[in-house]
Amino acid sequence: MLFCENHQMLQTVFLDAGGVLIHPNFDRVAKALMEHGLITTAEALRAVEPLAKRDLEDPSFIRSSDDDSRGLVYFATVLRRAGVQVDDRARAALASLRAYHAAHNLWEIQDPDLLPFLERLRRRGLRRVVVSNANGTLHAHFDRLGLTPYFDMIFDSHREKVEKPDRRFFEIALERSGSNKETTVHVGDFYEIDVVGARSAGLEAILLDPTGINRDRDCPRVASLDELATHLGA
Repeated sequence: MLFCENHQMLQTVFLDAGGVLIHPNFDRVAKALMEHGLITTAEALRAVEPLAKRDLEDPSFIRSSDDDSRGLVYFATVLRRAGVQVDDRARAALASLRAYHAAHNLWEIQDPDLLPFLERLRRRGLRRVVVSNANGTLHAHFDRLGLTPYFDMIFDSHREKVEKPDRRFFEIALERSGSNKETTVHVGDFYEIDVVGARSAGLEAILLDPTGINRDRDCPRVASLDELATHLGA
């Protein structure tokens, strides 16, 4: 049973953080590159990000890497897709961004529809739980962004010592949030991490796919948070 098609059954929505709720600050990325002599724009980086993410969707790569190492490959792939040579200057810029991310979290841009989306879920009576691969800063980061009050619980993989797509991460979130897999759906932006991982734990999953690059995937897809809320009956 697909709970997104049976709205009265749905009780909990698991939400990935990066790529769903918050997004990379590409203005900060472009500035760091410029400080190291590499010229690009935040708009150019944002435009190629969906292609770069799809480039990473290799099952063997996902299984053999972790969130930290994938982050390095992710940014290098974004730069290559944007026509920026990944040389010593780029690596120096990425090192400075990595230091910022470790302290503050580089995923700090909110979708304009985020708060209205969360309010729609709240009014619908849906439990809102963040289940995200992260670096241990997620709780403080959501406090800084003023997002914490909008969620019932937040799970940071670094704190839990297990990452998606490992089913154990979803099982931890289910147990501690008091949710049941039969009435929970997970929303993420990576098929191999979010959809495959959620399914391994017995959850249905929805892929946030703003550009339609994942139209070949065998799962429900939505292009925006507004569409997602409607899909969830909120």
